[in-house]
Amino acid sequence: MAKSPIWQWSAIETAKAIRKGKVSSEEVTRVHIDRMKAVNPKLNAVVVDLSKDAIKAAKAADKALAKGQDVGPLHGVPVTIKINLDVEGQANSNGVVAFKDNIAPGDSPVTANLKKAGAVIVGLTNTPEFSMRAFTDNPLHGLTLNPWDDGITCGGSSGGAGSAVAAGIGCIAHGNDIGGSLRWPAYCNGVATIKPTLGRIPAFNPSMLKGEERGLMAQFMSSQGPLARSVADVRLGLEVMSQRDMRDPWWVPAPLNGPKLKGPIKVAVAKIPKDMKVDRQVISLVRKAADHLADAGYDVREAEVPDLDGTWKLWCDLIMTELHVLQEKVMRQTGGKDFVQTVEGFLKMATMLDGEAYMKAIALRSRVLRNWLAFLEDYPVLLTPLSVNPTPPTNEDLKGDARVKELFWNDVRFMSVMNLLGLPAAVVPVGLVKGNPVGVQIVASRYREDVCLDAAAAIEKKAGIVVKELWARE
Repeated sequence: MAKSPIWQWSAIETAKAIRKGKVSSEEVTRVHIDRMKAVNPKLNAVVVDLSKDAIKAAKAADKALAKGQDVGPLHGVPVTIKINLDVEGQANSNGVVAFKDNIAPGDSPVTANLKKAGAVIVGLTNTPEFSMRAFTDNPLHGLTLNPWDDGITCGGSSGGAGSAVAAGIGCIAHGNDIGGSLRWPAYCNGVATIKPTLGRIPAFNPSMLKGEERGLMAQFMSSQGPLARSVADVRLGLEVMSQRDMRDPWWVPAPLNGPKLKGPIKVAVAKIPKDMKVDRQVISLVRKAADHLADAGYDVREAEVPDLDGTWKLWCDLIMTELHVLQEKVMRQTGGKDFVQTVEGFLKMATMLDGEAYMKAIALRSRVLRNWLAFLEDYPVLLTPLSVNPTPPTNEDLKGDARVKELFWNDVRFMSVMNLLGLPAAVVPVGLVKGNPVGVQIVASRYREDVCLDAAAAIEKKAGIVVKELWARE
């Protein structure tokens, strides 16, 4: 640890060094701020600089430690938060110019939990408008770049979070995921993450306009979560973020570690649909991840997942129908030209459901989830590609409706189905294709994030911390 710069330390290492007095929180925070000043002007990952408040918080953290006060697991550790989550006194713009003065009157549950754990917030990270694109660009804050390669996207909608943590700004980044917005940036930027089970991490924004609540499907499909450079830090971030908050009626007091599974644990490696156009090098890394699990003692077999195509279509129809009814008008009124074009492409992928069809589709979701849960009884771990192709160029979704559908239907079909199901799904990097990172997705049954992360850690143990190869280029 001592040989590497402080900004490269893991959250676990950083917290331990602060607790033992080897380094102060103020010193750590200033190093991360310096790192932000060095790399962020190019990346534009952090779009709200909270350096002054961060230094004050770090000094307070050091005083608390000196007084012998009890400290949390992230005491003095720098983190970032996505700009679509409330931080008291800051604007929750969600990347929309019209919302630039939407000042949060209080902290969201995730923000509050991070603060209670002692974390120091150094900045807020970028997202596309309404957090509804897989590419992070907006008229308010501009384009965020991928630290690996200017020519490829950093992903979205938590693209700023993924770019920042990969580049060494903050030890843990907050993000959220309604169709892949944690996992896709993790894939693009070579970091790890987990989309937790519905109800695992509490969510609520006090700044919500007019006291309106999100639609039912948005509530069912959206998850908050951590992005980090190591699986161990993702696990720590999950533990901290998942503490109870009564403002989220979906929050579930499930234990973070479930009953130990009997070994050898069976892993299903998902068969790739014949209509998918795949990159052979990407798929070879999926197979490599399967080999890593086999080497770790897992019983690895290829298997067909339950109706992947139908599950994806159900996700698309439900979420886009809800968007059309509840959000499309305001999105068209306040969104930029590029955003509106992309939303139109999304809507064309879906079948718009009337009231009866919408209710039947929600009912069907229960059957679909039941079938997947039965599958996961036989195979407690499911390994899939997150994408079957390398990370695409920046703003590739602006190339027309056909390209939008190709990206979501062909490339990342395995990704968004997990939002419909509300199942935990982790992403861990495996290696590089043409110099840029590629990861895989690991799925488990409800509230078994521990099973996902155990398998991800087994892959990481063999593959290494891939983002270190990025830092070696400096």
